[in-house]
Amino acid sequence: MSISIAIMAAGFGTRMKSQKPKVLHTISGFPMLYHIIKEAKKVSNDIHVILYHQADTVKDEMNKYFDGITYILQDHDNFPGTGGAIMGVNPQHEKLLVLNGDMPLLEANDMNMFFNQEAKVVMSSFTCSNPTGYGRVVMDKNYNVQKIVEQKDASENELHIKNVNAGVYLFDTNFLEENLPKLSNKNNQNEYYITDLVSIANEQDINVKAIEVDENTFMGVNSKYHLSIAEELMQKRIKQRFMEAGVSMRLPETIYIESDVEIEGESVIENGVSLLSGAKIINSIVKTNSVVEDSILKDSDIGPMARVRPKSVLINTHLGNFVEVKKSTLNGVKAGHLSYLGDSEIDTGTNIGCGTITCNYNGKAKYKTIIGKNVFVGSDSQLVAPVKIEDDVIIASGTTVTSDVPKGSLAIARAKQKNIDNFFYKFFSKESENSAKK
Repeated sequence: MSISIAIMAAGFGTRMKSQKPKVLHTISGFPMLYHIIKEAKKVSNDIHVILYHQADTVKDEMNKYFDGITYILQDHDNFPGTGGAIMGVNPQHEKLLVLNGDMPLLEANDMNMFFNQEAKVVMSSFTCSNPTGYGRVVMDKNYNVQKIVEQKDASENELHIKNVNAGVYLFDTNFLEENLPKLSNKNNQNEYYITDLVSIANEQDINVKAIEVDENTFMGVNSKYHLSIAEELMQKRIKQRFMEAGVSMRLPETIYIESDVEIEGESVIENGVSLLSGAKIINSIVKTNSVVEDSILKDSDIGPMARVRPKSVLINTHLGNFVEVKKSTLNGVKAGHLSYLGDSEIDTGTNIGCGTITCNYNGKAKYKTIIGKNVFVGSDSQLVAPVKIEDDVIIASGTTVTSDVPKGSLAIARAKQKNIDNFFYKFFSKESENSAKK
């Protein structure tokens, strides 16, 4: 790969009204900066991220996901602004693509558009009906750019220009080495603008080419309102790709799917479902308002209103409404309703009755429940871990299991029923009523 990439992520993000760095606000389960780095790694092996505000926090978060990234601390005191940001970049390759860390919708294919241009300087532009807040692009009908003017520095005529700067650039590395030192901060903001490189190129008769890009894809997220718009756009993109690959979705606008989720085969995702990070759905049905997080469902159906918490594997299994599974492996199991199965292994042919609970936590540590094949667990049973229930066992309704159950057994542990004759009549007699009044 002969392209280096610089991602500007040094801004304060004051419009987010948050203590959290802007680029760490999440979209579809991951920070904005994560999305742009993930796509950048598809096109380059030389990625530089420019940081300043809460630099260590941003770096530590990204190190959870990526290695091989070069982090640069901008000298904001002496060289503020977008031009100052890239002064510290030392690209390995002959071209440098400059991106922004608050563009989570940008994908590798969008970056590749820039590499087809022969100009030494390539920039992105889109036509905007309301250009307020954007830098205006002064160019001819062939997309040859004369200059970019920031709104605060624009003349009255320039403010009426509808072509605006989308903020992504491709530079020849040699051009940058020669001309970055020529940038000046003599403007209303006292900052070094990367956009001034366009004017410098024109002064040297170097062609600057603009490419028309999609406004939604290149949108910058500057507020929590923008964040919500980007979330909707990414969700629509994620779900469209799954549906085009054969997944069925009922009322897809009500479904939430995080960006690393995998769905395979002829799976069905019903309305109100949330598929969170790490979920993998294979030929399965996830019914209304169910939640799956960091777990695998294969040839199974769950819900409505079931919850599968992290580190669970369900194969050929049925979960009904209000069943919660956590860190468990269920293979060929039925749990129809109102049960909690945590830290458990349950084998083929087993039926879990309504109200069953694996009591996996004693206040200090978690313990496992192991249930074999063809076990019938009656309703309202409590299985106190650690415990092992072997094959072909019946657990009587209302039983609290506190020790292992051998193969072929019936386990029953509950108080013996006692009937008191005529108690109802005695309890509600007139004498009892008079006594109560006193």
